[in-house]
Amino acid sequence: MKPDAHARYEDDPTHDAALGAPLVALWHAIWAVAVALTALAAQMMDGLKDAPLAALLLMAFPGVFGVVLMVRDSVGLRLAVMGGWILAATASAGLTGGVTGALPGLILTPLAAGIALDHARVGADRLTRIGAFAVALPLLAGLISTWLNGAEAQGPLLAAVSGLLAMGAIIAAMRLTWSARQRRLAEAEEQAARIATLLEDQPALTLLLDPSGRAVATWGTPPPALSVLALTEQGLISAVHAPDRPAVSTALARALSGQSVEVQFTPRIALDRRVVMILGPFQHETDRPRLIAQAFDGTAQFARELGLETARVEAEAQSAGKTRFLANMSHELRTPLNAVLGFADIMRQKLFGPLPERYAGYADAIHQAGGHLLDLINDILDLSKIEAERYQLAMETFDARDAVSAAVALVRLQADDKGVELAAVLPSEPIKVRADARALKQMALNLLSNAVKFTPAGGSVTITLDADGPDLDLAVSDTGVGIAPQDLQRLGRPFEQAGGADQKAQGTGLGLSLVRSLTELHGGRMTIDSTLGEGAAVMIRLPVMVAAGSLDPQPSEAPPATVEA
Repeated sequence: MKPDAHARYEDDPTHDAALGAPLVALWHAIWAVAVALTALAAQMMDGLKDAPLAALLLMAFPGVFGVVLMVRDSVGLRLAVMGGWILAATASAGLTGGVTGALPGLILTPLAAGIALDHARVGADRLTRIGAFAVALPLLAGLISTWLNGAEAQGPLLAAVSGLLAMGAIIAAMRLTWSARQRRLAEAEEQAARIATLLEDQPALTLLLDPSGRAVATWGTPPPALSVLALTEQGLISAVHAPDRPAVSTALARALSGQSVEVQFTPRIALDRRVVMILGPFQHETDRPRLIAQAFDGTAQFARELGLETARVEAEAQSAGKTRFLANMSHELRTPLNAVLGFADIMRQKLFGPLPERYAGYADAIHQAGGHLLDLINDILDLSKIEAERYQLAMETFDARDAVSAAVALVRLQADDKGVELAAVLPSEPIKVRADARALKQMALNLLSNAVKFTPAGGSVTITLDADGPDLDLAVSDTGVGIAPQDLQRLGRPFEQAGGADQKAQGTGLGLSLVRSLTELHGGRMTIDSTLGEGAAVMIRLPVMVAAGSLDPQPSEAPPATVEA
C-alpha cells in the first residue's frame, strides 16, 4: 500500500512547525501593527506621555522579532521570542505602573505569546505555562514602579484599548493553537483508526496476555479451533490439549523472563489441528509485566513436517534395504567369481597340458578381468557392511610395518609394469598398534593403487609410516595428475571420482570411500592435499598406538577383540 501524505509526515517533527510557523509569524506581525497603530492614534488624538509611548514601542518589538519564525522555526528561536515577550511586558509595566498605569492590559501579553508559540516539540503546553507564570513579572514590576513613583491619573480609553489588545491577542492565539491541536488530534485519530484496522484485519491473532496466560486484549483473526472467548475468560492453558500444557507453561515462563519463544500445541477442542504461537515480553511504564503473543494456524506446517519425517524414515528404510541387498548380492557374486578365477589360473599355469597361444591369452584376460571384478565386489561388500553397521573390526596388537610392507609388495608389480618408482619410508623400530590388521593393509593398498594408477610413467609414489604420540600417521604421496580444488570436497564419498572421463574410466570411486570409512571406524581421520598437475598426498591418522609396557605378553592365547561399526 502506498503511503499517503499524512503517513509521510506522521513521524516528522517539522511537519506541524511547517504548518504553524507562518500563522504564528502572522500573529506577531498583526500584534506589532496593532500596537503601532494604537500608539499613533493615541498620539494624534490626545498626545501620549513619554512613558506610555515608550511602553507601546517596547511591546511592538517582540511582534517584529516573531516575524522571523516565517523564515526559520526552531525550539530555541521560539524560546528566544518568548523571552522577548516577557522582557518587553516587564519593562512596559515598569514604565507605566502595571495594573494601575495607562496600559494595564499589556501585563497579559506573556500569556498570549505563550499560547501562540506553544508547540508539541517544545512540550505539552510548556510555553503556555511559562507565559501564565511570567505574568507575575510585569505585575510585580508595575507594583514596584507605583510604589516608587506613585500612582498617576490615567485616561480610561487607553487602558481599555490595552485590555482589548491583550484579550484579542489571547483569543487569536487560542484560536491558532486550537486549530493546530485539532489538526494533530485528527491525524492521531486517523492513525489510530488505521492501526486498529490493520490489527483487526491481520490473518493472525495478536494477544496481550497477563502472566497467567489469560488474554487481556485480542486483535485479528483467531486460528480455527482457538476460541477468543475461552482465552479471555479461562486463559491460554485451558485451551491447550493436556499433553502440550507443560510446553506452553514453559514458554510463558521464558517469555516473562524476557526471551522470545515459539511454541506449537494442539487445541483442546480440535486434536487434528496445530497452533503455532510466538510469545515475547510486553512492558509499559504504567502497566505490570505482560506478554504479547501472535497465534497462527500451524496445521499445514505440521502436516508438511510430518510428511517430511515420514519420507525420511522411508528413505532410510530403503537405503538400509539397498545396503542389505548389495551385501547379499556381493556374497552371491563372489562365490562363482572365485571359481572363474581358479579355473582361469589353472589354464594360465597349464596344469593339465599346453594350450594354444591364443587360448592362453584369453585365460590371462579372464583372470585379469575377474581379479578386477573381485576387487570391486570386495569393496562394495565392505562398504555395504559399514553402511549397514555390520562391519566388524578384528582388533589385535601387531607391528604396523608388516601390514604396510604387504600392501607395498602387492602394488610393486603394478608400479614396475607402469614405470612408476615406488618407495616405502618405514621406521627401523617396530611400531606396535592395536587395530584391524586387514583393514590397515586394505587402506594402504587402496591408497597405493590409486596413486600408481594416476601417476604417469617416470613419476614416483611414496608411502610413509610414522608414530606421533598416541597416533599412527600413514601418508601416500605421488607426482601424478593431481586433483582440482572443486573435486577435493567430493572425494571420499562412494562412487565419487575426480578428473576427466579418461581418469574416471580407470576406477569406480570406491577406494577412497572405503579408506575414509575404515579410518573413521578406528576413530581416526583422513585428509587430502593436492595441486592440479603436480600430484596429491593422502594422510590418515589413527589413534591406535600401543603404549610402551602395555603389550600382552602372550597375545596368541587370547582371541582378537571385535568392534562393530
